[in-house]
Amino acid sequence: MQSICVYCGSRVGCGDGYGQAARQLGRALADQGLELVYGGAAIGMMGLIADEVLAAGGAVTGVIPEALKQKEVAHAGLTELLVTADMHERKRLMAERADAFIAMPGGLGTLEELFEILTWGQLRFHEKPIGLLNTSGYYDDLVRFLDGTVTESFVHPRHRAMLTVDATPEGLLERLWV
Repeated sequence: MQSICVYCGSRVGCGDGYGQAARQLGRALADQGLELVYGGAAIGMMGLIADEVLAAGGAVTGVIPEALKQKEVAHAGLTELLVTADMHERKRLMAERADAFIAMPGGLGTLEELFEILTWGQLRFHEKPIGLLNTSGYYDDLVRFLDGTVTESFVHPRHRAMLTVDATPEGLLERLWV
């Protein structure tokens, strides 16, 4: 494993816990020599994790659509910044460049990216590990919902099992390698 795609918000949420988790995950990635692949922004959770990886001497590749370069404030200090024509190309490049995926707390875009990569795994477009960083119980209701989709026979247990959930960055990274 050489690179992790992290999906996370362009905001930091309420309180300091989410930002702290982004910095912890960034340090953990750099400490393990893993490159960060992410959405390319300098703001929110995206900016925090990228800055932490860079500060720890790690490599960061950002992928941002031209239309969001100004809105999401493209990060100017990355190892590599790729500018795409649209969101579809952004997500495709992020998936190609990653050996695994982690979704941190975020908004609708983060959820959309998480569900798309899970769907691609279900369809066997990839066989890469997928993790959910459940900081401060942020995703508790989503995890219960996903478990319910299995109970109601809409999702096969093996597809639900594609998503590894942990509350800490270190614990999640360790579990993704198992």
